[in-house]
Amino acid sequence: MEYNLIIGGKEVKTDNMKKVFDKYSGEVIAEVSQADEKEVDDALNAAVKAKKVLADTPAHKRAEYIFKAVEIIKGKREFLGKLIAMEAGKPIKYALGEVDRCIENLTFAGEEAKRIHGETFPVDASKAGENRYGFYERFPIGVVVAISPFNFPLNLAAHKVGPAIAAGCPVILKPAGLTPLSGIELIKAFVEAGVPEGAVSVLAGSGSQVGEMLIKDKRVSKISFTGSREVGEHITKTAGLKKVTMELGSNSAVIVDEDVYDLGYAVKRCVLGAYYNQGQVCISVQRIYVHKNIYNEFLERFVSATEKQVIGNPLDEKIDVGPMISEAESIRVESWIDEAKNQGVNILTGGQREGVIYFPTVITDAEDSMRIVKDELFAPAVVIMPVDSFEEGVKRADNSAYGLQAGVFTKDVNKAINAFKNINVGGVMVNDIPSFRVDHMPYGGNKGSGLGREGAKFAIEDMTVLRACIFNFNM
Repeated sequence: MEYNLIIGGKEVKTDNMKKVFDKYSGEVIAEVSQADEKEVDDALNAAVKAKKVLADTPAHKRAEYIFKAVEIIKGKREFLGKLIAMEAGKPIKYALGEVDRCIENLTFAGEEAKRIHGETFPVDASKAGENRYGFYERFPIGVVVAISPFNFPLNLAAHKVGPAIAAGCPVILKPAGLTPLSGIELIKAFVEAGVPEGAVSVLAGSGSQVGEMLIKDKRVSKISFTGSREVGEHITKTAGLKKVTMELGSNSAVIVDEDVYDLGYAVKRCVLGAYYNQGQVCISVQRIYVHKNIYNEFLERFVSATEKQVIGNPLDEKIDVGPMISEAESIRVESWIDEAKNQGVNILTGGQREGVIYFPTVITDAEDSMRIVKDELFAPAVVIMPVDSFEEGVKRADNSAYGLQAGVFTKDVNKAINAFKNINVGGVMVNDIPSFRVDHMPYGGNKGSGLGREGAKFAIEDMTVLRACIFNFNM
């Protein structure tokens, strides 16, 4: 297959082509045109020309574009699921789940397109405001650059593209270099849905070149980025006076109290959270703090469940764990865990690599100062540690440079509220894992994990600016 760029709604082929590989078999599945300075400039010019057209498009029409794109994606569900499984290495049952989430996510955005509005405010709360009437409305911010990651190549692109169209903003998608196909298919759906010329573009290419040109350009009003903390920091230093929304990494923690409703359920959910998509999820379960009174039982059950994970070709519906995104990533994980072995941890199961596959791994006897605990591992490996009390678990869970989400398992509502108040993260899941997420929820990162909100309503708000209007009746 050949995939072209889409610039202002039109396909563009370039001389520079890059191969995209099946992450499990290593076979070439597509060749993709790569953008250069000219294509970036053309996409930005097209977006600027579309600004007023899209801003003036009625809300019901913007919603209609999104709903039409949803129907197109529904019709390609099986194809897109297989595409994600191949280009991202995600097991097919989870890849199809990502397509379903994309459909639901865009549906939320379409619904919210009709609910973008302002409010009145009491100007006369100030003495100077007597006999004045005020209100504000929301207006599209302008050209949006959407930079999406490899681990959810369709749905996280949809998190940015859908709200941009809903808000009336032209959008340029820069997908991850290793997984560009899903993002291109998403933009194709919007083109087919009939969005105005110039409203959507997708530019495949390197982050250091294409991404850098986009984030620096003064024609861009808003950047929505999902990716690593290091790149996020670079964007904040480089972008200039633009609105920036970022969702970065984490090393999400779970606390399991001695008093839980169902220990088996807690184990089952933690295993899913640790190994889903090979642990390549920003809210993957990386640290588990278990009360000492149930630690041994939890550990025994967790190891047993880990060893039942089925590993192999992600196109097989029985597979739980597939390949890492690249062999380089698998080698990195191997080096991190080998370092931890040298520091004295125990590997109860896993801890080995075969090419691009890293086996599901359970680690004990780790210290909070170790890299596998304090940094983002982003791998199918989890560290399980005993704590003397739930409160100790809360304190250690919060001892992190990151802050996306956390999970707690407890019967005690007071302990749950304690965790909610004292773990500085964007969301606390009670009796569930931090990996739980629905696409319309507020999703604010804390500390080093992000600067924005991802749910459709909140993402749309972040793609608008407020404009106040005050009537003076003192005449």
